[in-house]
Amino acid sequence: MPVSGSWATPGTMARVATRAEELGYDEVWTFQRLLYPVGHSMGSSYRSVQDPIVTLSYVAGVTSRIQLGVAVLNLPFYSPAMLAKQLATLQIVSGGRLDVGVGLGWVEEEFAASAVPMERRGKRAEEYVQLLRKLWTEDPVEHKGEFYALPPVHQDPKPAPVPPILMGGAAPVALRRAGRLADGWISSSRMDLTKIHEQISMVKESAREAGRDPGALRFICRGVTRPGSDSSAPLAGSYEKIRQDVAALAEQGVTEVFHDLNFNPEFGSVDADPAVSMRRAEEALEALKP
Repeated sequence: MPVSGSWATPGTMARVATRAEELGYDEVWTFQRLLYPVGHSMGSSYRSVQDPIVTLSYVAGVTSRIQLGVAVLNLPFYSPAMLAKQLATLQIVSGGRLDVGVGLGWVEEEFAASAVPMERRGKRAEEYVQLLRKLWTEDPVEHKGEFYALPPVHQDPKPAPVPPILMGGAAPVALRRAGRLADGWISSSRMDLTKIHEQISMVKESAREAGRDPGALRFICRGVTRPGSDSSAPLAGSYEKIRQDVAALAEQGVTEVFHDLNFNPEFGSVDADPAVSMRRAEEALEALKP
């Protein structure tokens, strides 16, 4: 989805979502960036980013079949009860099409603005995921943990079906956490895609150790796609080469690839020409259709 930079407008969001649905794509994806610290070096794709939940709610209203994904929401920045309510409502109004990717966050200024410490954010996320599922499935809900507490409460309506929770992260501890707790794993924009099988293997091993079926997990690749660029990199070069790269990712164990143009600065920068970005995106949608 166009969510970053100059091309992230309501018109392009609706156009990409509806055209992707027409062409038979399975899902459209968004991502989150709460703040861009002054002078930070994180890159142009993070400079101006639309909110992912609002964006998916908008495109849910102009589509009927295509799945709606976010990769990822940084859990510490939300109250669990508030996020559970927002996502349950999105699941309901979309007709059950939501995939929820979650992460920990990594920008100090975003934690400061959210009045949440960065320390022990991994443990916080583990409790958070358990509480999300409680809020979506139990009635009444009661929770008393290390980071969060709920007195006996009702939170309705419940989402049906309960959205899958997918976890991001590249560090070994994050990969093991995904294997233990999540319905799947999402790679980062900086992942070395030639070695993604190593991360997939670690997630699967953690799932086996937890008594879970690794074959039931999804492995989703954020594919930073660069049509026409240096073809030595994965998902770059001609469209035929990019298709071959997708097939190679499947051989490594990836179950789904989404083509992320936002992390290509030729599309997702505030300095990019939005008309050119959209023209090229239309071309890519056609050329890479399933």
